[in-house]
Amino acid sequence: MARTPADHYAILGVSPGATTAEIKAAYRALVKRHHPDAGGDQGTILALNAAWEVLRDGDRRRHYDHGAGLGVAGPPRPAGSGSGPGSGTTQGRHRGAGAASDEALLGWLQQVYVPIDRLIGQVINPFPAQLRALAADPYDDELMEAFCAFLAQSRSRMEKVEALYRSRACPSAARGFGLSLYHCLSQVQDALVELERYTMGYVDSYLHDGKEMLREARLRRSRLKEERRRVEL
Repeated sequence: MARTPADHYAILGVSPGATTAEIKAAYRALVKRHHPDAGGDQGTILALNAAWEVLRDGDRRRHYDHGAGLGVAGPPRPAGSGSGPGSGTTQGRHRGAGAASDEALLGWLQQVYVPIDRLIGQVINPFPAQLRALAADPYDDELMEAFCAFLAQSRSRMEKVEALYRSRACPSAARGFGLSLYHCLSQVQDALVELERYTMGYVDSYLHDGKEMLREARLRRSRLKEERRRVEL
């Protein structure tokens, strides 16, 4: 964008009288369009984030407006007071649809993503300690039994993850996020398969592949947490 970073309204493509909901919608749309994963650049994202951080906060926005000499008195007039016939009603419908979309997204994040993330964490986080315990003597029956019990418990958790993922369709506004989540849970499931193969024959390649898959799943999970902060805005 060839705009001055300090011109936060221009960066987000909204007027100084825009409501917080309108600013939020503009920010989310621009982040999706200019995200590096979609071929955008980090500089644009930084400018968008800086604008959003100021305009999302009432006090900071008022301070910014005063410092920029904008003299913004407040949000646009209520629905029904527009200059054209039915303009307020149309704006009201658009805002209502946006609110419903936001509510669906928030519900999906809370009821699907959050419990899935927690269950995946209960598989990924204890794995290094479980592996260290087994490495003391992989041929020790008690150590192997404990490791197998961990894998069985992990399989049970991933079955719950699969059921949660299929329990509610991901909102269209977070389709890419939902796909990334599916890749993460699939990576964990595949890792468990490889680790179970190792316990049956002590083939090191299975152990190596399982470890690498869980390492990649950990990275995916971290990226999802970062992405969630943008999706949930």
